[in-house]
Amino acid sequence: MSQLRAAVVLTVLFTLLTGIAYPLAITAIGQAVFPFQANGSLAKRGGQVIGSELIGQNFKDDRYFHGRPSATTAADPSDPAKSVDAPYNAANSAGSNLAPSSKALLAAVEARAKALGGGAQPADLVTASASGLDPHLSPAGAMAQVARVARARGLPEGEIGALVDRHIEGRALGVLGQPRVNVLALNLALDALKP
Repeated sequence: MSQLRAAVVLTVLFTLLTGIAYPLAITAIGQAVFPFQANGSLAKRGGQVIGSELIGQNFKDDRYFHGRPSATTAADPSDPAKSVDAPYNAANSAGSNLAPSSKALLAAVEARAKALGGGAQPADLVTASASGLDPHLSPAGAMAQVARVARARGLPEGEIGALVDRHIEGRALGVLGQPRVNVLALNLALDALKP
């Protein structure tokens, strides 16, 4: 009987500590120290949430920088047993899971390269990310789009290229990861430029 009592007391105690007290403490610390990040790194324009700096968006207009291709899908509305492409679908984060030797992957990469004008292209413009939600591009991937964006907006390429340079984020702590450009932040800065 004493073992049962001890087991119940410890279960209740650890449920309170790890299920209630710890999550509340971490939430309070996050809200106090990193409120922007703790609330999803939401980008706002005019008080309206327009996206998150952590989840890519499907920019298609030539006036904007396009993010990395996304292989996420959603259920087909006409047949739930099938799926349809749904780029940057955060409810179904996944990559294509195609092997490097896959003919379907090669065809998709070739089609993306052709849509970008053919020839050699930065890898992140022709291959989907593992999560399908990547909000960043390599600096080379952003620079490869400067001419198109400048032409569509009627702005000098040098001005658009300088904007990209200002939005390159370095390695975390100076050593982790690769330099990158947040596509949403870059496009918001692009909209702030005067044509």
